[in-house]
Amino acid sequence: MTTDSSPVTFINVFEIAAEDLDAFVEQWERRARLMRDKPGFLDSRMHRARSSDSRFQLVNVSHWESQEAWEAATADPGFAARTRAAREQTSRPVTPNPAVYDVVVEVTAP
Repeated sequence: MTTDSSPVTFINVFEIAAEDLDAFVEQWERRARLMRDKPGFLDSRMHRARSSDSRFQLVNVSHWESQEAWEAATADPGFAARTRAAREQTSRPVTPNPAVYDVVVEVTAP
């Protein structure tokens, strides 16, 4: 069992129109820089699908020292406003699918 003070992984997969990808990624990078300075932030990466047929064109994976740190960072009103604006500035709706996860299995190369 994990506690709120154990490290967490935040994953957000995005359904987004192909024509909106570049602009959305640019805006996401600006928002990610805001998070970088928040207490408890460890790292974040945005992944782009190689195939335009993929349901989820973008996948964000971020690591935080704790769920409490992640919750405090995402409660920032400036971050929330920028996130909302990014979704509204696309030609079609962007559907985020965010959640916080714990690692349950880890396999590494020998």
